[in-house]
Amino acid sequence: MVSSANRNNTRPVWFVGAAYGGTSAGDQTERFLRGGIWENGYDDGTFSEQVNSVQPGDRIAIKAYFNQQNRPGLPFNDRGNRISGMVIKATGVVTANMRNGRHLRVDWTRVNPPRDWYFSSYRQTINAVMPGEWKTDALIAFAFDNQPQDIDRFRNDPQYRDRFGDLARPVPQNPPEPKPAPVPMPQRGPVSPPPSYTIADILTDGCFLDRALLETMLHRLADKRNIILQGPPGTGKTWLAKRLAYALVGSKDDDCVRPLQFHPNMSYEDFVRGWRPAGDGRLELVDGPFLRLIDDARQNPNAGYVNPSYVMVIEEINRGNPAQIFGEMLTLLEADKRHPGEAMALAYPRCSKERVHIPPNVYLIGTMNVADRSLALVDFALRRRFAFFDLEPTFGSVWRNWVSDHAGIPGDFLRDIERRLTALNNQIAADPALGPQFRIGHSVVTPPPDHTIDDPPEWFRQAVATEIAPLLREYWFDDPAKADNAQSTLLAGLP
Repeated sequence: MVSSANRNNTRPVWFVGAAYGGTSAGDQTERFLRGGIWENGYDDGTFSEQVNSVQPGDRIAIKAYFNQQNRPGLPFNDRGNRISGMVIKATGVVTANMRNGRHLRVDWTRVNPPRDWYFSSYRQTINAVMPGEWKTDALIAFAFDNQPQDIDRFRNDPQYRDRFGDLARPVPQNPPEPKPAPVPMPQRGPVSPPPSYTIADILTDGCFLDRALLETMLHRLADKRNIILQGPPGTGKTWLAKRLAYALVGSKDDDCVRPLQFHPNMSYEDFVRGWRPAGDGRLELVDGPFLRLIDDARQNPNAGYVNPSYVMVIEEINRGNPAQIFGEMLTLLEADKRHPGEAMALAYPRCSKERVHIPPNVYLIGTMNVADRSLALVDFALRRRFAFFDLEPTFGSVWRNWVSDHAGIPGDFLRDIERRLTALNNQIAADPALGPQFRIGHSVVTPPPDHTIDDPPEWFRQAVATEIAPLLREYWFDDPAKADNAQSTLLAGLP
């Protein structure tokens, strides 16, 4: 039997559910505690890979996710907002893994009474939580060491401050410990910090997704370290990727958020490190953008004005060959390998003893256009290291209200545009040679903020002629008449 809880901070801590079917009626907590087990309720292979990766000695906790308004007993004012969190019901140490993707043996300790944890939460059945950041360290100490949650620090974190924080107080530094004496070096960034950036700013800027989905994206980014936004053209993948990065950092700090685009000629030498001609005709080793990001994050663990985060936004990540471009970095991308103990030698080391690891404050957000036939498929090794989110053409009342408010287009005309594009997208999705991934996104008919449209019908005609029609001709390249008919139908009856 494994003795005490594993305190090795290189191992994940597991937060697991016990409600079969996702409801309290199927709560298996008592059965798990009596039997000294935990059981994955899915028998179709869902979460089997995560379950099999649990090791004896790992710490584990049974949690119940909540997301509600007016939750009783809150130690702060929710201001009428929904609050998400987890009820910690039991903690334990894994004593054995049956390696069947479903069953663990656990030495459980009941948490009596159960304890409520607020804000950062995990919804799915099994979640690997890595220590090393203040939020995850606080959760682990709360669950396993009976430490209180620093509610004020969470309330005033950029992710939650606009709903629950002290709006009059300045944004706190995370973490709050004083930095060591500075080493003289060039001044970084502007003299005064940029304003904070939160989920509320993403919505104000023109995002038409639910706040809850944006919160889930940020939670998965914080947990997994790497996410990919994929979807049809015009669904705002790059736009959203940059704003998620700003929200994670907490400000529009372009030193901490660095965009890059993959292309077919991108290589490991371009991205990580390679030999390049020097001024005197010799070759020298030059670090690529990813290694420079890693170096900055390692030297500035408290970088950023509100969060110690560096984010690389990789546009069209599957336009190149990701496995070849990342090289050994592909292994180091995993969240549980973000520490010096997993450091590896590079393909082009500067010395025989050089080893590199990816710090935990480095994050990747990739975008994928799934409709482009010329792009490479992303292999399983890369997919395992990223959480994927599908973006859809997003119309509806939120889109109409935002466009009407910012561009002055009447709501009735926007409803007509929505009807026309929805019919076209249904035709595209039903075409056996195409499918849903080829639908037309909402950004094609979303003007820039505060760009007034004086002649909405003419504006729509131009959008169709310059953006939608070329796509249709590419989609139905072997049937030009079909593309022309679709374009004519889209414009039929316009004033």
